[in-house]
Amino acid sequence: MEHHDDRHPTQELTDEELFEHLGQLYETRLETLRHGSQDSLDNSDRRLRELEGEYLRRHPEREVSPERVRPGS
Repeated sequence: MEHHDDRHPTQELTDEELFEHLGQLYETRLETLRHGSQDSLDNSDRRLRELEGEYLRRHPEREVSPERVRPGS
C-alpha cells in the first residue's frame, strides 16, 4: 500500500493494531455509508482497502473456512 494514514502508517501497525483499526472501521462503516459526506466515504473506502490489503499481504495463505466458500468460487 503506497498511501498511508500519517497518524497510523499501515505497514508499521502490529497485527493487533491492524485488527483494532479494522474493527473500528467495520463498526463505523454502515453509519459512514448512510450518513457520511462523500469525503468521509471516500476516506473510509481508502483506509479499508489499505488495512485489508495489508492483512492479505501479511497472510497470503490465510485459512479459508469451507463454510465461507460458495459453490463455483
